[in-house]
Amino acid sequence: MVRNGHLPTEQEVLLTPAEVASLFRVDPKTVTRWAKAGKLTSIRTLGGHRRYKDSEVKALLNAVTGINKSNGGN
Repeated sequence: MVRNGHLPTEQEVLLTPAEVASLFRVDPKTVTRWAKAGKLTSIRTLGGHRRYKDSEVKALLNAVTGINKSNGGN
């Protein structure tokens, strides 16, 4: 839908710690530690749960897998 001549802005997709952990094949607690260490930015829901920006998670995943591929890993 177009309002006032502007396209609606797309909202950022947010992932749960379990979803991020699944992508990296780590425990969700590891994802929380990464957030506390500043490797990922977490957003808090009104209920106090952590959520992570999909774009930021994918960028980190690409950086990690890019390093592994350049070193001959899978």
